[in-house]
Amino acid sequence: MDNQMDLRELLPYINPAACDYQKWIDVGMALKLEGYSVNVWDEWSRNDHRYHPGECFKKWNTFHGNSIPVTGATIVQMAKDAGWTPADYGHELDWNDSISRDYEILDKDWVEAREIHDPGDQWNPVSDLIRYLETLFDSTDNVGYVTESWEKDGKHLPSKGNWDRTAGQLIQELSKCNGDIGSVFGDYNPDVGAWIRFNPLDGKGCKNDNVTDFRYALVESDETDLEKQNAIIRELELPVACLVHSGKKSIHAIVKVEAPNYEEYRKRVDYLYNVCKRNGIKVDTQNKNPSRLSRMPGIMRAGKKQYLIDTNIGKASWDEWKEWIEDINDDLPDLEGLSSVWDDLPELAPPLIHGVLRQGHKMLIAGPSKAGKSFLLIELCCAIAEGHKWAGFQCAQGKVLYVNLELDRASCLHRFKDVYKAHHWNPENIKNIDIWNLRGRSVPMDKLAPKLIRRAEKQHYIAIVLDPIYKVITGDENSADQMANFCNQFDKVCTELNAAVIYCHHHSKGAQGGKKSMDRASGSGVFARDPDALIDLIELETTEALLKQEENKAVCNVILGYLGSDKNLTVSWDWKEELSQDDCLNANTLQEACKKRLKAVDQFNIDSLITEARKRVEARTAWRIEGTLREFPKFPPIDLWFDYPVHYMDDVGSLKDINPESEKSSVQKMIEANKERSKNRNVETFNKFMVAFDGLVDEDGKVLMQDLADQMEVDVKTIGAWLGTGKKARKDLKKVFEKIRK
Repeated sequence: MDNQMDLRELLPYINPAACDYQKWIDVGMALKLEGYSVNVWDEWSRNDHRYHPGECFKKWNTFHGNSIPVTGATIVQMAKDAGWTPADYGHELDWNDSISRDYEILDKDWVEAREIHDPGDQWNPVSDLIRYLETLFDSTDNVGYVTESWEKDGKHLPSKGNWDRTAGQLIQELSKCNGDIGSVFGDYNPDVGAWIRFNPLDGKGCKNDNVTDFRYALVESDETDLEKQNAIIRELELPVACLVHSGKKSIHAIVKVEAPNYEEYRKRVDYLYNVCKRNGIKVDTQNKNPSRLSRMPGIMRAGKKQYLIDTNIGKASWDEWKEWIEDINDDLPDLEGLSSVWDDLPELAPPLIHGVLRQGHKMLIAGPSKAGKSFLLIELCCAIAEGHKWAGFQCAQGKVLYVNLELDRASCLHRFKDVYKAHHWNPENIKNIDIWNLRGRSVPMDKLAPKLIRRAEKQHYIAIVLDPIYKVITGDENSADQMANFCNQFDKVCTELNAAVIYCHHHSKGAQGGKKSMDRASGSGVFARDPDALIDLIELETTEALLKQEENKAVCNVILGYLGSDKNLTVSWDWKEELSQDDCLNANTLQEACKKRLKAVDQFNIDSLITEARKRVEARTAWRIEGTLREFPKFPPIDLWFDYPVHYMDDVGSLKDINPESEKSSVQKMIEANKERSKNRNVETFNKFMVAFDGLVDEDGKVLMQDLADQMEVDVKTIGAWLGTGKKARKDLKKVFEKIRK
C-alpha cells in the first residue's frame, strides 16, 4: 500500500458498529500489515457499543499474516462503500477493477424532505400486518418471523423465530384474532418490537439456503434523516413492495429484485445499494442476505409504532426500474440545434494518416493470411513514431501503443527492429512506441477495453493498434448484433483516450478479387461498415515475365551497389566510364563485365549477393490496397510489393495492369487457358519430334522429311507447317532444320 495515503484519515468514514466480526478483524489486520500501531485500531473500535478494553491488543498479537494478506486496499474500499471519495476523484486501478457508471441521479443537496404521516389513533395494526403479508407473499409461502429476543451487552437481539406456517394460514388467523397479534405470532417485548423475514422459506429453517424465492431485498439506513430517506426512495422510483417505519430512526424499504437465483440476487442487491449510496442513502450493508429480518408492521417498539407507510410505490418491477436507471444515466450527450453552431463549427480532428484517417477514429486492415498484415501494422507504428510515410501516406508524429495479442515477446520486439532496418529509418523516436505483450493473456474485448483505458489514459497516445482482433472477439463473428457490441468497445477506447484505434482482420474463404473491398472481411458486414477507414489488401498474381523483370532489377541493384562502394573493389576499374546507362539496366551485361574485370574474391562476393537477391524476388508477393473511407475521398488503388519484412510501393507501375484472379473476365480466362494448353502441346510435340529425329539421322547427320512424317504418323505437309521454312523456322529447331532433307 502506498503510505502517502494515511489510512487513519479514512477510518472515520467506517462505522465499527456497522461492521460484522470479520470486517472488524480485517481492519485490524490491514492496519498491522501497513505498519500502523494497535492504538489506531483500538481507538477506532471504541466507537462500537460492543467494544471491550484490551480485546484489540489480544487479537493484534495473533495477526501473523497469511498467503492472501489483508492490505490497506480493504480499508480504502470500505471507506468508499461508506461514501468517501478521493480528493482528486481518481486513482490507479488494479487489473480486476472495473469502470462503472456513476449512477448519481439526484442532487443530494437539493432533495427536499418528504413528511411521513403517522397513522395516529386510526391505526389498525392487524390490518397493517395482513396488508404486508398479502403484498409480499403467496398464500402457500412459508413465512419466517421472530417475536422472542435475548440481550447481549445491553442490546436486544432476535432469536431464530418460527417458519412453520404459510402466509394464508397467518392471514386467516389474524382475521379472527380480534386485534390480538400476539395470539397469532406469539407475545413480544413491547420495548423491543418484533421482526419478519421478507422472502419466503421452505419451512425447514431460516438461513439463506432455506429461501425458496429471491423476491425482495431490504434497504435500510440509520444515518439518513427519516423524511429525507422517504423522499430519496420515492425520487429514485425504487420498486418498493412495502415501506415500513421501524419505530426508531429508519425506514425499511422492501424492494422487488425478483432474482432467479442466489448469485443473481447478490448482483442485484449490490447494484441496488450502489444506486442508493450514490444518491444519498447510506445503506446498512449488513442487510444483504435474502433471509434477513426486517421490522414487522403492526407492532409497538419502545412506545413507537412499527407501521406500514405505503405499498407498491415506484416502478412496477426490477427490470422496469433498472432500465429507467440506465436510461437516465446513459451518459449520452444532449440534443443540439444546428443553428446554434452553424457559425462556429467545432474543429475537425487532425489527420493521423493524411487522406485516410483522423485521430480518435477507427481503421480496419483486412486481408488474407500471409499478406504481412502484422508487419504492415508494425510499419504503421514506426511511421507514426517517426512521422514518416506509410503506404505512400504521410503520418502525424506522436505516441503509439501496439497491443500484441499473437506473437511471443522476443519475436515482436525483433520485428520492430527488422522493420526499422529494412526501411533504413533511424530510430530517433522509438520512445514514442509502447508495446503491450498479451500473448496467452488476452481476454475478450469487453473486458480488455477498460483495462486498456486505465493503462493508457495518461500516456497521450494518438493511436492504439490491436493485432489481431480474432484473439479478443466476443461472440459469433457472423452475428450482426454481437459484432456491433464488439465494435462498440473500440468506440469506448477512442472516446476515452481520444486516440485512433487500428486493428486487422482476416478475409473470408475463397477468391476475393470479384468482391467489393468492404465485403471481403470474414464474418458480419459490421466489420466493414463500422470503422471510419477500411484498408483492404488483395494479392496480385505475378507473371513469369514480371518476376524475370524484377529479378533483373534486383540483380542490377546488387551489382551496382557493390561497384558503387569504393571499399569493396580489390582492383581499380572505372566502370562508370566503361558501362553505358543501358548496360547498367541489364543484369547479364553487368555480370559479363564483372567477370572480365574483377578478381575472383569480388566475383564471389557479387555472386553471393546475386543468389540472395534472386531468392528474395522468388519469395516476394504483390498486393493491391483499396480503401473505403468515411472522412476522405476514395483514393486510387495502391500497388505494393511485400518483401519480407516490409511493404514498399510499386513506383514504376509494374503491377498496375495485373488483375486479381477473380477479376479477370471469362473470355480472358479462356484465352489464357488456351495459351497454356497450346504451350503444353508444343512442348509435347517438340519432345516427340526430337525422339523421332534422333532415331532417323543418317551418317551425314541428315533426316528425310518423309521418314520423319511416317515415324510421327503425320503427313509431310504437317511436318513442314510445324517446322516452318527458312527464316520462319522455330528458333529451337534452327539447327535441326538445316539437317532435314526433303
